[in-house]
Amino acid sequence: MGIQVGIWLPVFGGWLRNVADERMESTFEYSNRVAQRADELGFSTILVAELNLNDIKGPQAPSLEAWTTISALAVTTKKIRLMAALRPGFRWPAIAAKMAANIDHISGGRFEINLVSAWWKEEMEMYIGQWLDHSERYRRSREFLHVMKGVWTEPVFNYEGNFYRVQNCVLEPKPIQKPWPPVYAGGESEEARTMIATECDVYLMHGDSVEVISKNIVDMRARRARVNEKPLKFGMAAYVICRDTEAEAQAELERITRVREDLQSYHSYKDFVTQSQLKTQLDLRDYSVSNRGLRPNFVGTPEQIVQRIKSYEKTGLDLILIQCSPMLEELERIGTQILPELQREGTVVA
Repeated sequence: MGIQVGIWLPVFGGWLRNVADERMESTFEYSNRVAQRADELGFSTILVAELNLNDIKGPQAPSLEAWTTISALAVTTKKIRLMAALRPGFRWPAIAAKMAANIDHISGGRFEINLVSAWWKEEMEMYIGQWLDHSERYRRSREFLHVMKGVWTEPVFNYEGNFYRVQNCVLEPKPIQKPWPPVYAGGESEEARTMIATECDVYLMHGDSVEVISKNIVDMRARRARVNEKPLKFGMAAYVICRDTEAEAQAELERITRVREDLQSYHSYKDFVTQSQLKTQLDLRDYSVSNRGLRPNFVGTPEQIVQRIKSYEKTGLDLILIQCSPMLEELERIGTQILPELQREGTVVA
């Protein structure tokens, strides 16, 4: 047993909706420096979000495109695993499968996918001129995965669905990873949980308390056991504030969560709450930090954070994907003060 610690790449120039300047640039140069340092420090994974609008700083702010960014990182990094989010509405499944296989080869078998069925109506209507209701989005995601898995594993693949049609499709070379690169997905609705338990490899959750995460893992393990003998793995997002004293950490927490509802960065709040069908209530203080990252309470001294991470390990959690601000400085602190301690205690899988 063990837990891995990975990172989100700051493609939006930050994670804080209340702080305009986080001393991070939404450029490839900055993200590449973060990725390379995370690789050197021993973090396990990089997740790159796929949004064509900037969800954190507002739709007029710049952001990086996920798949072109991850393909470049496949060359500039050495060991760290590389996960790109994938929104079916933006792509065709056989083409995405071809791109994924290629990136898997470029990276030497380090590529992963985070399937996101989409929640931002404004963005979808802007970029593809279409919006499906919640249930339809998950039916489309299921078909999307059927096509990807089919072309990854079969010499010639045919498929006839409600959303996609594939005729005599050949994909070569196949991915290095067998049977395919790991597929992550998150979601709290009944449709999401059913689809993920049936089709995916890892259930990726927003940040939450130990009790909520534990219940989610129990529920998803039971769902998985009914349809597939291969166990699911589990990941969670979290925001980390590591300081020398608890008082310093709490002061930083107070600074980043002073909420102003008129900020441009809160433009997507209504879409996220109404379109995601969340099981737990989300307030603006939660939304001030991306992905409900404050709920795990990784706020305090290195020793306190290590103990919190260990409590999540006991639930069966396999991976924590962290955000922090500014990334380069905070990863240095986390990578030199928290990761070594977790490794000494056997909590982190190297």
